[in-house]
Amino acid sequence: MFQRRLSKTADAVARHFDRALGEFDDLPFVRAMAHATRGGKCLRGFLVLESARLHGIPATQAIWPATAIEALHAYSLVHDDLPCMDDDDLRRGEPTVHVTWDEATAVLAGDALQSLAFELVTHPDAGSDITRAALARSLAQAAGARGMVLGQALDIAAETAGSPLTLEQITTLQQGKTGALFAWSAMAGPRMAGADAAPLATYSGALGLAFQIADDILDVEGDAATVGKATGKDAKAGKATFVSLLGLDEARHRAEELVQSACDALDIYGKDGETLRDAARFVVTRRN
Repeated sequence: MFQRRLSKTADAVARHFDRALGEFDDLPFVRAMAHATRGGKCLRGFLVLESARLHGIPATQAIWPATAIEALHAYSLVHDDLPCMDDDDLRRGEPTVHVTWDEATAVLAGDALQSLAFELVTHPDAGSDITRAALARSLAQAAGARGMVLGQALDIAAETAGSPLTLEQITTLQQGKTGALFAWSAMAGPRMAGADAAPLATYSGALGLAFQIADDILDVEGDAATVGKATGKDAKAGKATFVSLLGLDEARHRAEELVQSACDALDIYGKDGETLRDAARFVVTRRN
């Protein structure tokens, strides 16, 4: 059920991107935008659509914020891969945007994807004026200096600090860098419905950390061909990660505990929450 819905989400988001990007002129940075949005799992978009389904929001409405979060995530990856940031040549099994084009085009494509995210989330079909304003404001907070950008800044600062981060510091960093967009995605449904978002806030908090621990494990155990990006970079850079601080076995155990916490948070939804439970289990068993 989960894999089928995840695949359907990826297809629906891809079609929505085709529609949105087809409205722009055929310029290099627009082609770079399309390149950056292809090939992902669309897990964040899935969380939007699934949380919307749980709250009775139709997919025709939820597809707008679902595509918006994938646009914003794609922008973050384009900029993350730049030489001035993580300096990666491979993303989702393909050359990164700055490698395929150039750094200036990558910057522009990332900027345009971020703008597109807010264009999509505020589209009239995404809901009432109040709903769209709430989605846009919360997305700005999740993406910016309170969330993802803050986490990225803490990550960069840690690389030059000269002393490894503590487990508490890594957790705080990743709650911004990775967790903030997961939280926004899972809480989009109740936001659109005007419902209590607390259960999905708890769920997504545990899910985001489990996802990052799994990423840290893949960086140690995975290979680039399967993962779709360079591996072993954290150890080479001497970065403190969940794996370096906890060890592989304890990191796996911690991820499994977080998955259980995420699943427990969905008790309020009964059987309707099973697909989201499957999503939590997926994040720690995935190979890319």
